[in-house]
Amino acid sequence: MTDSEITGFQSHHKDFDAITGPTPTLELLAEHRNYPFAHEAGIYIPETNNLWITSNQCVALNGSKTEQKVYITRVDLNTNPITYEEIPTEIPMGNGGINYGRDHILFCGQGSMTQPSGLYQMSITAPYATELLKGDFFGRPFNSVNDVVVHTDGSIWFTDPIYGYRQGYRPEPCLPCQVYRWCPREGTTRAMADGFGMPNGICFSPDEKTVYITDTDRLHGDGTVFDHRVSSIYAFDVSTIHGEPFLTNRRLFAMADHGIPDGIKCDLNGNVYSGCGDGIHVWSPGGVLLGRILIDGGVANFCFGRNGEIFALNEHRLWRVQLGAGIKGALLGL
Repeated sequence: MTDSEITGFQSHHKDFDAITGPTPTLELLAEHRNYPFAHEAGIYIPETNNLWITSNQCVALNGSKTEQKVYITRVDLNTNPITYEEIPTEIPMGNGGINYGRDHILFCGQGSMTQPSGLYQMSITAPYATELLKGDFFGRPFNSVNDVVVHTDGSIWFTDPIYGYRQGYRPEPCLPCQVYRWCPREGTTRAMADGFGMPNGICFSPDEKTVYITDTDRLHGDGTVFDHRVSSIYAFDVSTIHGEPFLTNRRLFAMADHGIPDGIKCDLNGNVYSGCGDGIHVWSPGGVLLGRILIDGGVANFCFGRNGEIFALNEHRLWRVQLGAGIKGALLGL
């Protein structure tokens, strides 16, 4: 194992060199000390070269009362230095998100005591029109929808832990902690996987034959850490049975040794990346830890840009990682 405090990259396997390339870099793009503006989502819009991110929970003043709030920020990567602005939206406690068509983003709204948790569509142009697309499972409200991915067949897959209840801004749960598939075209909603402590990040392999789901039960939600609880990534095969998709062959793919594996993405070679307590960990498709992109304070989520570029969300800081130019994120194929 080799370390480099200068570059922030740590190799555990010779194949990591092919991912980083000969001259990987780690660059601080922005820092916001007033609140943790760079926490979740990480949605890169190639048409505008913009990045959309959600903050960690903040305390905001609403009249004479305080309330928990999450801010959504649009980062303009075309300027030097970059510029960013808070976007006013009606999404309650936004978290994960994904590109949705050319003009929209699909955000996970974790909900509040009065607003439903679910999948919210938002326009990426002013006035940023927002619409709740899916907020319940046959009348039973979701808990705190956390992360989302869109299959090429148009179906939408998402995780639903109970973090909002644990953190005091959602009512008592009405559903187990599960993973769902919603197909707008067919009008069908299905629970696809259960047995999680806290299902969190979700992504497909490049060929969409495998789903990776992180379980972050080690982190209770109020900041309490239970080392004996799961902090792992599970892999499932996407099988077709009676003409419909099922998740089969559940298996432990990897365990994060630092913090929890939160956001998760694949590159086009099938390598698996996840934001962990000391940065971003990278595993081979076979589950071997290849290396780490070390970022002090850890990374909750991140996304790929173009040609080996990664935008890493580090709470008060936003970083740009440059890997080898041949590395491309599977989500956008860039």
